[in-house]
Amino acid sequence: MAHYLKRGKPQSERDQDDEKIRHIVENLLKEIESRGDEALRELSGRFDNWTPDSFLLSESDIERAISKVANRDIADIKFAQTQVRGFAEHQKAALKDIEVETLPGVILGHKNIPVNSVGCYVPGGAYPMVASAHMSVVTAKVAGVKRIIASAPPFEGGAHPAIVAAMHLGGADEILVLGGTQAVGAMAIGTESIKPVDMLVGPGNAYVAEAKRQLYGRVGIDLFAGPTETLVIADDSVDGELCATDLLGQAEHGVTSPAILLTTSPQLADDTLKEIERLLNILPTAAIARAAWEDFGEVIVCDSLEEMLVEADRIASEHVQVMTRDPDYFLDRMTNYGALFLGPRTNVSYGDKVIGTNHTLPTKKAGRYTGGLWVGKFIKTHTYQRVTSDAASVLVGEYCSRLCMLEGFVGHAEQANIRIRRYGGRDIPYGTAAT
Repeated sequence: MAHYLKRGKPQSERDQDDEKIRHIVENLLKEIESRGDEALRELSGRFDNWTPDSFLLSESDIERAISKVANRDIADIKFAQTQVRGFAEHQKAALKDIEVETLPGVILGHKNIPVNSVGCYVPGGAYPMVASAHMSVVTAKVAGVKRIIASAPPFEGGAHPAIVAAMHLGGADEILVLGGTQAVGAMAIGTESIKPVDMLVGPGNAYVAEAKRQLYGRVGIDLFAGPTETLVIADDSVDGELCATDLLGQAEHGVTSPAILLTTSPQLADDTLKEIERLLNILPTAAIARAAWEDFGEVIVCDSLEEMLVEADRIASEHVQVMTRDPDYFLDRMTNYGALFLGPRTNVSYGDKVIGTNHTLPTKKAGRYTGGLWVGKFIKTHTYQRVTSDAASVLVGEYCSRLCMLEGFVGHAEQANIRIRRYGGRDIPYGTAAT
């Protein structure tokens, strides 16, 4: 039976934190909707000390920002975007328009149509998340989105040069220097100076995530994203230093980021706990990572692979790093997760930054019902139908008429009956089912 060597903060306390954020975000969005640009300027000044003449960067602003980025950094950004673009193109190739004749004279089909406009949020508070620009902007571009607006918070009193470079090279049509709830609110609701979008994507802090949740319906979203989560599944084929490094590497995202070790080895569990304490004394981001580990870190020891599988699917973590003798055991059987990282040679950081899969992934157990951001999220699949013969219309109409009357929808039935009369020459009394 699985048992805990370390537990995190109780769920009840986490729910209380979420409730406070919910009320704050609700009020901020109301301000943006009622006062537009005036509210944006006020909120940006309050939260980011940033009140420029325009939040939208001009072409010269973009060129000036990119000129500050080192050539090596530009090359690295281009390399990462090539990987993301290449995988997204392969994914798009798997999406096919179809058209089939299901009955003689009855043709059904679907078309894959890109969303017209997308707002991409790129976090930049504690860390300037350059990689998030690749994941959202590049993927939307591959999907064929016509208008891509990207926004990131100010960094040290202005636009972050590397983020601007990544947005621009990725294909953003408009770039805003605007952060937090005010950014996603402006892109979704629209203001005097910002035209609203049809969809919001990208990760962010708890306030950004809650804003997206409240705006869902007014616009589409990629998914409900919470704090970064990582689950390391390991046996005694690896060591505590590797496990500790990979847990803390994600815990540094934020003080509410869960990091969990799931193992069949009590020795590995003990070694990992010791290594975490050692690394927290030398890790430059230890202040954040330690807070996350103390409140949200967990160590669970299981008796078998089967028990680890059950626990892993229960946890449904955003990132699942599998470092066991047979990682394919979990690839073949796990059903609830954001992304898998199989074997000790790969890790979550590869996926976060450069390898090519998308790093915007489901959190808070959402992996039970959705995958992460991918090119298909920007594409709507729309159906159509065509009936090409009188006989086909009459055949389908007879079934439709009877089924509509079964439900009591007389008007629906008449849509079928009028066609049976016209194309089949049948005399069906008004308001009755076809026989």
